[in-house]
Order: sequence, then C-alpha cells, then structure tokens
Amino acid sequence: MGVKHGRDYEYILKDLTEAIGRIQDCYLFFEMEVSEWEQLDQEAKAEVQEALAEDLFYGLGSEPVIEVGSAVVIHDPEGHRINFLIGEEELTSVMLI
Repeated sequence: MGVKHGRDYEYILKDLTEAIGRIQDCYLFFEMEVSEWEQLDQEAKAEVQEALAEDLFYGLGSEPVIEVGSAVVIHDPEGHRINFLIGEEELTSVMLI
C-alpha cells in the first residue's frame, strides 16, 4: 500500500533513492556482504538502491520504523515526511507532500 503522499511518486522515489545513497552500508538490508556490494558497478548499485527505495516506501505503510544498515528510516505521518537517521544524527528527510 505504501505511505500516504501528495507528491508524484516518481519524485519521492528519486529522493528516497538519493537518501539511501547516503547510507554507506545500505546493502546490509538485502543481506549482501561488503565484497558483493563492492563488485557491483555504479549502475547496478543505483538499481539496488532504487529497489530498496521502493521497498521502503511500501514497507513504511505498515511498519513505521525500518532499519537499513546502520541507519533507521522513520515514517512521520504528521510531518508528511520520511526521516533518515544514523544514531541521533538526521541524514536527510524526504517530503511526501
């Protein structure tokens, strides 16, 4: 089902994919080893990150908090955004409206 949103999905997906690119160990979400990740070229990494963005968008509709490597991704329905955190530090947010 995904999260409620007012922006076009394609723009949300683009922003989510960019945010995931900031998580250095995002590949852990797919239970990949660092050696597997490093063997991928940039195009393949971008495809994995976009697939993860899609999974997060739909997963956050039922689970408000999802761990992605060393980061935590949190759906904030009142603020109409998705927050990306590593520890206490906010990496970025993706607006849904």
